[in-house]
Amino acid sequence: MEPGGCDMGPAVKAVAAVLPAGGSGERLGGATPKQFCAVQGRPLVSYTVRAMERVSWISDIIVVVSPENIETMKSIIKKYGHQRVTVAEGGITRHRSIFNGLKLFSENEFSNCLLQKPEVVIIHDAVRPFVEEDILRKVVMAAKEYGAAGAIRPLVSTVIASAADGCLDHSLERARYRASEMPQAFLFDVIYQAYQQCTDYDLDYGTECLHLALKYCKTNAKLVEGTADLWKVTYKRDLYAAESIIKDSLSQQICIITDAKEAVVQVGFLLHESLRSQIKVEAVSVSLSKCDSHLQNTFSGQCYNFVCINDNKYAIEEIQQLVDMLEESNVPLLHPVILISVHLNSSENTSFSIDLEELTRMKKFAREVKRKNILVYGLLIQHKDNLPLQETVNSAAALIMALIKDRNPELIGQLLVA
Repeated sequence: MEPGGCDMGPAVKAVAAVLPAGGSGERLGGATPKQFCAVQGRPLVSYTVRAMERVSWISDIIVVVSPENIETMKSIIKKYGHQRVTVAEGGITRHRSIFNGLKLFSENEFSNCLLQKPEVVIIHDAVRPFVEEDILRKVVMAAKEYGAAGAIRPLVSTVIASAADGCLDHSLERARYRASEMPQAFLFDVIYQAYQQCTDYDLDYGTECLHLALKYCKTNAKLVEGTADLWKVTYKRDLYAAESIIKDSLSQQICIITDAKEAVVQVGFLLHESLRSQIKVEAVSVSLSKCDSHLQNTFSGQCYNFVCINDNKYAIEEIQQLVDMLEESNVPLLHPVILISVHLNSSENTSFSIDLEELTRMKKFAREVKRKNILVYGLLIQHKDNLPLQETVNSAAALIMALIKDRNPELIGQLLVA
């Protein structure tokens, strides 16, 4: 693998990543370690692994977990189809865990089959899921040149030191200091030699990998300005923030599906016009009874929000066809998929209703497909001649946006009315 080319600078023979994920999550305040906490139904560590997988020039990804979580991590790798990932057994501290991960490239006793020793190794916390390829590229190329490199961010708060009596001793000039973040990158031989030479005290109480490279290999790290999304999930509020970011990213695109009926096509067009200022809209007019290639391409494009407009009451059969097409596409459903069945009713009968049996059937169907990571909602558009259709569709659009942004599993099978 070579992250070379005009935008990478000098070629690097091989790049690997080590993700320490052995923490107990004490500061999070829950029984589940934070790296295994579910965010939108998917463990946090899976997001970080996926961020590394997206970078084609990273040849191997080592996830280091505590012994009791090895099988859990292996099941995550299998469930979410992760590639190029090896699980390593962690130590009792962060540094000992990282060292164990590095040993998979050099010591037979830690690996049945040694992995290819990289020229540069990235070290990145498994609870920092939003790392982008650009910052990974920057620290790798800086490590290639300087031997070590790490991302930094400006300090948010001033650092102060307290005296023995608990009073202020002195403060640091904030403008002169930076917060050390992840990712960090090293020439493999530099960081491996540093770990081989460091003391038990360093392994048990140290936290900064860049300091080990400086202390034991005289390698002065290049500091690279990082972006604001490099933050680490530490407390419960950070999980909520991570979920909000992920929900927002899942709510950027929607596919509107209609058949060829004039009234349905009209509503689809008006809904497109109402939504396009808020979200990328893909409009598809198909017969769900056929395997439509355009719709299959949309599934493959990892769109997670679908609106199916019809004039057949609750139209469970049409939604079932969509579910079947999603499954047949063999695209792993890494996040909950939203399917909204929009029924258009232009009847003059204002007492129009869906009977209890149909509602019960829909709720049962929604509960069944929820297990497949698909969330199904119903939406009724009641169009009356005395009310402009666009106004009613605008109300429907607002409900649709609320559903895909909130992604609330408690509302599945419900029928909302616009």
